[in-house]
Amino acid sequence: MTISMDDLLSSILESLDRIDYIKPEDIPNIDLYMDQVTTFMDKKLKSSTRSPDEDKILTKTMINNYAKNKLLPSPERKKYSKEHILVLIFIYYFKGILSIGDIQTLLSPIMDRFFKSEKGLRLEDVYEEVFSLEKEQIDVLKKDVVRKFEIAQGTFEEADEEAQEFLKQFAFICMLSFDVYTKKLLIEKMIDGMNGSFRNFRDKDVKKEKGKEKEKERENEKEKARERKKEKEIVKEREKEKETETE
Repeated sequence: MTISMDDLLSSILESLDRIDYIKPEDIPNIDLYMDQVTTFMDKKLKSSTRSPDEDKILTKTMINNYAKNKLLPSPERKKYSKEHILVLIFIYYFKGILSIGDIQTLLSPIMDRFFKSEKGLRLEDVYEEVFSLEKEQIDVLKKDVVRKFEIAQGTFEEADEEAQEFLKQFAFICMLSFDVYTKKLLIEKMIDGMNGSFRNFRDKDVKKEKGKEKEKERENEKEKARERKKEKEIVKEREKEKETETE
């Protein structure tokens, strides 16, 4: 059974409407074991896969590989926090178009600065800000898909009727594929260009931390100096007391 082009477009638009992100408030505030993490991710994201009955969103092997490749911080006592899950969601969306190395380049400075952050922006804030743009982007994407569909419908008018439907669909797929291809190239070029920026971003944090450590060391030295001075004063006082007693 073949699907008509109009039905195909309707199906695509409906699938775009089903796309949703996992909201931070939907993620448990308690730490989860690996099995619980894979179950949670599967439940929340399965509807957006190509074959919901067969596709696996996340497996234990994937999680172990992400940790091995430094994409995911190690669990604490075999449990994964809410922030671990946020990182896994980022990886899930990136891995369809980016290499492990590129994902690492993107996420490393984010995790270094915002994972388990106690001051300023947290990883959850970064996640929520980025994904809050999703609804607007889906609306833009739907309009773009419809425009490409209409352009494809106007192609191969001279082809015979039997080949026309397939060729129009082929043109539609080519236009969508070219869009993905060019955006992927753009993203990769941006990542390559931002490598230095990310290093500077991380270096600034390292310098800041080193500065804090040095400041702490100076304070400790001052405290030790004050204690030594106090001890000397106590010794002098005792010596005076002994001299007074002797007299």
